[in-house]
Amino acid sequence: MACFRVADASEYLAITGWGIDDVKLAKKAWVFVGQQCKKFDITPVNYEFEVHAMSSEKLPFILPAVFTIGPKISDDGSHGASLLLYAKLIAPHDKNSSHVRELVRGVIEGETRVLAASMTMEQIFQGTKSFKQAVFENVQLELNQFGLYIYNANVKQLVDVPGQEYFSYLGQKTQQGAANQAKVDVAEARMLGAVGAKEREGTTLQKAAEVDAQTKVFRVRQEAIGIKEQAKVEAEVKVFENEREAVVAAAKADLATKKAAWDRQTKVAEVEASKAVAIREAELQMEVEQKNALRLTEKLKAEQLSKATVQYDMQVQDSNTALYSWQKAVEAKLYEQQNAAEAHKAQVDAQFFEQKLAKNAKLYAKQKEAESLATVGKAKADYVAAMLQALGGNYHALRDYLMIDGGLYQEMECFNTGAVSGMQPKISI
Repeated sequence: MACFRVADASEYLAITGWGIDDVKLAKKAWVFVGQQCKKFDITPVNYEFEVHAMSSEKLPFILPAVFTIGPKISDDGSHGASLLLYAKLIAPHDKNSSHVRELVRGVIEGETRVLAASMTMEQIFQGTKSFKQAVFENVQLELNQFGLYIYNANVKQLVDVPGQEYFSYLGQKTQQGAANQAKVDVAEARMLGAVGAKEREGTTLQKAAEVDAQTKVFRVRQEAIGIKEQAKVEAEVKVFENEREAVVAAAKADLATKKAAWDRQTKVAEVEASKAVAIREAELQMEVEQKNALRLTEKLKAEQLSKATVQYDMQVQDSNTALYSWQKAVEAKLYEQQNAAEAHKAQVDAQFFEQKLAKNAKLYAKQKEAESLATVGKAKADYVAAMLQALGGNYHALRDYLMIDGGLYQEMECFNTGAVSGMQPKISI
């Protein structure tokens, strides 16, 4: 069975159940078996509150307010999403129930307190209208989620909390200031009247004397003005010439400063480049000496020489370090770049060793020469130490300087060319 239901002018029907997905709102409708229909009132309700809030300076105050709130109805009288939310969330409760009242009160008090906490008391008092408008807008945003709409809102004058008479004192201050200003205005008016009479008498006498004096003064003033203008023009010309000379001098000084800085940077760059080359040369020489010492030691062991012979040859090697320095540099270069000629290199090393054994008869002379070389080496070491100290401990700068100064790069080029000339290597020198 079915029954026809009709709502009053201020009511709506909320129908749920069979054949309806969610909630159906209507002013009139047939209600069938398996469906439920409930009327709900949409009349706005007045909610009166006294909101207790606090400013950013921790000053409390009371905001009396009356809000007229109800479900939002479209302008054409049709129901929309807001009315549907109201039917679901608010309509099941009595509009005057404590549940709805506390809900509305919580929204209003919460938004008012948050807004007041971000403003000073002076800002709230001076901008009362804008403060109220901001409260209404923030409250409306929160009420939208319940389908409620603020039809009217009245906020009364801000009230002091007992024991905190800020607004009372502020009113008294304004009132007292106005009274004091009125007294000052009356006194100023009386003073202006008395002074005005005296000024008129003095003005009459002054005008008569001024007419006589102005005629004499005018002629003298015109002559003085002509002299003054001429002096002013001459002074301006002199100032302009001085300023131009100062600008030229400053430009010359700036150019000289920049040239000095450029020359200094160029010299520093050249010194740093030479230091880098010298330090790199020293590093290569040290690496070559270490690798040559290892190679000679292994070669002597492979040929099964006696312990005495090995020790003897090692001592000869130490004493002849200066003699073989340029040979070791060349051998290190060949060791890194000529892996394809390793067998031939070993043969050359063997021949070199045989030549060295043949010169053992001249060992004594070589030892003396080594001693002299050691003395020279010590002097060079002292010189290198002094240069290193002068360069501020920069080892790389010292190395590059020594390699350039000793002409090691040119010797290495010549020696490499001679060493590989008979090998017919497939490389370009």
